[in-house]
Amino acid sequence: MIAFIDDHRATDGVEPICRVLPIAPSTDHAHAARRTDPERLPARAKRDAVLMAEIRRVDAAHFRVDSVRKVWRQLARDGIVVARCTVARLTRTLGSAGVVRGRRIRTTIPDPAARLTQTGQPPGNPVWFNGRRTAGTERHRDVGRAGRARG
Repeated sequence: MIAFIDDHRATDGVEPICRVLPIAPSTDHAHAARRTDPERLPARAKRDAVLMAEIRRVDAAHFRVDSVRKVWRQLARDGIVVARCTVARLTRTLGSAGVVRGRRIRTTIPDPAARLTQTGQPPGNPVWFNGRRTAGTERHRDVGRAGRARG
């Protein structure tokens, strides 16, 4: 919302936009003041900026392959006391995931309409099995009249 207000500040003004949006004008003014003066940032934001620099340093020293736990342990060895969940949050913000082992990363999402059953037929199409008409997923069931599976 702050970006929207910044884009339309010159044409519409802050107060009319804030009347329409669920945001107080003081919130926009506070964000604008924080952007111009970094000393007015909250304590968490200041600490996050310092920790992000340290996480980048540790990550670069270890070729960006360490997990969150290893980065956290290295920070502790360097004398920087920080919670592991904070390191995880900031690592996600930085876009570093380390090496992921044991879990395949899905690079594409398959089209459900294009998937085939085990028989190689599209789902829902009839398949002939031992002279009987049946659906591909029901080929081992007992098939009665009109190709409908029983039981």
